[in-house]
Amino acid sequence: MKQFFLTVAGVFVGLLLFVVGVPFLLIVMAAGAARPAPVPAHTVLQLDLRDGLTDQAPKNPFAALSGGGGDSVMSIIETLRRAEKDDKVQGVLVRLPEGGIAPAAADELRLAFKHFREVGKKPIYAHSQGLYPSGMVTSTYMLGAATSEFWMQPDSSFQAVGVSTESMFFKRFFDKYGVKAEYEQRYEYKNAVNPYLYSDYTPAHRESTLSWMGSVYRTALTSAAVDRKRDPVLLTKTLEEGPYGAQEAQAKGLIDKVGQVSDIQAFSLDKAGKGAKLIDFDDYANRSKPPSVKTGPAIAVIGAEGAIVTGASSGGSPFGGDSNVYSDDVAQAFKAAADDKDVKAIVFRVSSPGGSDTASEQILAAVKSAKAAGKPVVVSMGTYAASGGYWISSQANSIVAEPSTLTGSIGVYGGKFALGDALARFGVDTKDLHVGGDYSQAFGSAEGFTPDQRAKFAGWMDRIYAGFVARVAEGRKLPPERVREIAKGRVWTGEQAKQLGLVDELGGFYDAVDKAKALAKLDDGVRLKRMDGGQSPFEAIERFLGVSEASAKTLAAAAWVLGDPRSQAILDEMAHARLRAAPGGASVLADTPVR
Repeated sequence: MKQFFLTVAGVFVGLLLFVVGVPFLLIVMAAGAARPAPVPAHTVLQLDLRDGLTDQAPKNPFAALSGGGGDSVMSIIETLRRAEKDDKVQGVLVRLPEGGIAPAAADELRLAFKHFREVGKKPIYAHSQGLYPSGMVTSTYMLGAATSEFWMQPDSSFQAVGVSTESMFFKRFFDKYGVKAEYEQRYEYKNAVNPYLYSDYTPAHRESTLSWMGSVYRTALTSAAVDRKRDPVLLTKTLEEGPYGAQEAQAKGLIDKVGQVSDIQAFSLDKAGKGAKLIDFDDYANRSKPPSVKTGPAIAVIGAEGAIVTGASSGGSPFGGDSNVYSDDVAQAFKAAADDKDVKAIVFRVSSPGGSDTASEQILAAVKSAKAAGKPVVVSMGTYAASGGYWISSQANSIVAEPSTLTGSIGVYGGKFALGDALARFGVDTKDLHVGGDYSQAFGSAEGFTPDQRAKFAGWMDRIYAGFVARVAEGRKLPPERVREIAKGRVWTGEQAKQLGLVDELGGFYDAVDKAKALAKLDDGVRLKRMDGGQSPFEAIERFLGVSEASAKTLAAAAWVLGDPRSQAILDEMAHARLRAAPGGASVLADTPVR
C-alpha cells in the first residue's frame, strides 16, 4: 500500500512538473539527444571566446545543455585535438574578447593552437573588435599572436599596453563606522584580508603582487614575440608606446590585417575550399564526439575547479553549474580510480584558489591512497592552484603548471568582523550569552577577541600553517626550513614556482598526460577516462526535486506520454547514463583515446 501511494505521488509530481516546467527541459534535452548532423566536407570552426571561460566543463549533466556561460578550456583543447585529425576541418576562426583572458587559460590555449597548427598542419585565424586595458589584456594579445593570422576590425582600439590590477581598502571606512576586522594571517604575504586591515598596500602585499604580475607580463610578451618572430625588447617597447588604432597596429607589425568579421569569415572559407561551411565550435564538439572505449589501459582524469569545501555536491538546480570542489566527491573519484584495474595512472586537473584546510586534507589523503595503490598521480594546474589548491597538489608524483598559473600561497588566514559598535550607532544592540569555556563565544559578532581568545585562535592558525608546511616539505622533498622561507602565504606564478621547486614542469594538460604515461610506462594508445564524480540526469532531478528515483523516472515518462515523442530519446539517454555509473558513484563522463 505504501508503495502504491508513493507511485501515485510520483505520478502526480511528474504530471504537475510537466505542465509547469518540463516543456523547456524537453526541448533542450531532445535537441541534445537528436542524431547530430554530419560535418561538412570542408569546414571552418568558429570559436567564440567572448563569453568567458571556465577551466573545466560543468559536472552537472544539465548545466551545459541550459546554455549558460562560456566554454571551458579543457573542452576546447580536447576538441582541437580531435579537429586536427579530422580531414573535414580545414581551419579555425577565433573571436577574441575585448578584455583580458586568465593568463594560465591563455597559456593552455596557446599550446593547443600551436599543436593544431604544427601537428594538424591547419591554420587558425583570430579576429578582434578591440583590445582594451582591462585586466590581463596582454594575455589576450598573446593568444592572438599565436594564430596564423591576427585580424582586427577597422578603426578599433588596440590598447594592450600592460597589466594592471586594483584593490579597494576599507580600513578608514571601518574606523569611521565602528567595524573591527579581527584577523590572523600566516604570514605577511597572505594578503587576502589586507583590504580590511589597512588603507594601502603593505610592503609585502605590494612586492608579491608586482612580482606575479611582472612574471605574467613577461611570459605573455616573450611568447608573443616568439610567435610573431619579433625581438621581445622591441615588441615590449612598441606595445607600451600605445594605444593605437587597428590600422596603426597593423603598420607597426603588431597584427596582420584589418577587416570586418564578415571579411575574415569569407577569407577563411575561401582558403578552406569550394563549398566550405562555417560551423560553431560547440556544435562541432557535439557532432564529433568519438565512440566510447571501454577496455584497455587508461589514465583517469579527475577535475577540481573552484573553492574547496567539505561534503558532497547535492541539491541546487540541475540547470546550474557548481563552483565548489567537494572533498567527498573528489576523494570518492580517487578511490574509484584506485580500484579500477584498467586505470594505470591519474591526472588531477586542479584550478582552485583554495578553501577549507580539512577538506583539502581529505583530498590529499585520497591522493596518497591512490599512490599507495600503485597509481601515479600527476597534477595539471589550471588558472589557480593556490593555498588549498596547492595543499591538494603537494604530494603528487609530479606537478605540471602553466607559466602563468598562480600557485603557492602556502599560508592560512582566519578571523571575524566585530560589528557591535557599528550596529549600536543605529540603535541595534548585540549581546552574547554562553555556557562553558570562554572560547565558545570567540566568534560572536558583538565584540573583538579577548586577549585569551586571540592567543588560542592564533595557536590554531599556527597549527594549520605548520601542518601545511610539513605536507609540502614531505611531498616536494624540501627541508621544512626552506618551505617556510618561500611560503609565508606568498603567491607565485608557475614559472617562479618551478625555480623554487614547488612545480616540476611547465606545460599544459597534455604534457601532464605524457608525464603520467611515462610514470606508468604506457604507450601512446592509452585512453583517458574521466572520473569526476558527476551526477547522472536521474540523480540531478532526484536531488533537485527531493523525490525518489522512481518519481524522477515517472516525470520523464509522463513527459513522453503527454508531450513530444522525441522525449523517448531522453528516457533512453537517462537509462544509458545510469548504466555508465562507475563503482562508488564516480560517473564515467567519457572515455577517449589519447595519442
